[in-house]
Amino acid sequence: MTAIETGAGSSHADRMDRMYRTQRHFYDLTRKYYLFGRDTLINELNVPAGGSVLEVGCGTGRNLALIGQRFPHARLFGFDISAEMLVSAEAKLGKPGRTRTVLRVADATDFQASEFGETGFDRIVISYALSMIPDWEKAIGAAIAALNPGGSLHIADFGQQERLPGLFRRGLQAWLHRFHVTPRKTMETVLRCNAGKFGDTLEFRPIGRGYAWLFTYRRAAQ
Repeated sequence: MTAIETGAGSSHADRMDRMYRTQRHFYDLTRKYYLFGRDTLINELNVPAGGSVLEVGCGTGRNLALIGQRFPHARLFGFDISAEMLVSAEAKLGKPGRTRTVLRVADATDFQASEFGETGFDRIVISYALSMIPDWEKAIGAAIAALNPGGSLHIADFGQQERLPGLFRRGLQAWLHRFHVTPRKTMETVLRCNAGKFGDTLEFRPIGRGYAWLFTYRRAAQ
């Protein structure tokens, strides 16, 4: 079962709803061909028994469904700024046998764990969402603030394709721009600055010759 709560709208939310009103029906089928690293991220979550997992920008619920299968004792939460996407997430995650998931409409740049009835989360996942969030640095800050001590933030997103041919890189980024996707070239710097500020640690791994970047940000235990 899932429980969905709604939040306030915004111009970014309206744009996402317009884009995904139709796309949500075939989103998972098409994205599997170029959103690389998501399953690696999920397999490496190492969620403790009874631990809480939040996905920021959960979209159709594809990742949360897999997390529930991989870690059946985890408590699952997710939100997206697009109410349209959560219609698909509700349908997917509400199927019999699925781990109960709490879903709500929310803004990645302005959320708190208390909105979900939690004091913090053990794991937070952001998969290919930061490249679509205008104020993505603020979204990272909100996610870090919502982590429990000893918890971790796991990010997969487009890299800078730094080791791929220039023609391919330019073509890919032009194509992504059509869908309001902008790979964040300073993401590693921003995450390392936060880690230094709070005494946390960061692991960074490019995959596919820089096609995608994977990050694991670990909060210090207190």
